[in-house]
Amino acid sequence: MDLDLLKRLDHFYKIVSKSEFTSNNQQLNVDDGIMFFFQLCNDLKKRAGNLYIIGNGGSAGVAAHATTDFFNIAGIKATTLHESSLFSCFANDYGYENVFSKQIEKLVDEKDILIAISSSGNSMNIRNAVLTANKKNTQTITLTGFKKNNPLRQLGNLNIWLNSCDYGFVEIGHQFILHNVADKFNKVFK
Repeated sequence: MDLDLLKRLDHFYKIVSKSEFTSNNQQLNVDDGIMFFFQLCNDLKKRAGNLYIIGNGGSAGVAAHATTDFFNIAGIKATTLHESSLFSCFANDYGYENVFSKQIEKLVDEKDILIAISSSGNSMNIRNAVLTANKKNTQTITLTGFKKNNPLRQLGNLNIWLNSCDYGFVEIGHQFILHNVADKFNKVFK
């Protein structure tokens, strides 16, 4: 096996194993953070709420994949807010910074969960979406990387941060965490 690949794999392991989970400004260890995330999703499923997942660029790809996993594996009503004609309509009418928040105003309520993914945590459209969801008493989960004090990391009911400035590691790390939470439904309910 390529030695450089092994080094990158080891580096990825370190990033994911040292993920920081916070809720209400309280630090959770990785296992407790994953279980808290799973419990939020399990409670969502029991109350027949909807799971909305958003991101830009590569994070939108992560969101789409996670939507499939939560819908198919966990049986949760999950969707992204990236439908192209609606997305471009809202971007045109309300500005790109409001492309998600305007949809959330019309769709989301307190029985739902919003998962917001941004590698940098700086995307204004993602931050506005979380702020709008919070105003509607919707539970919010953020996944970020890059700077520890990024603005999105302060906004969720559960915040997951990966200590890396490498888009590849952060995006794959987010996907890995989301997939693990969805996979718990197979393990718990079989």
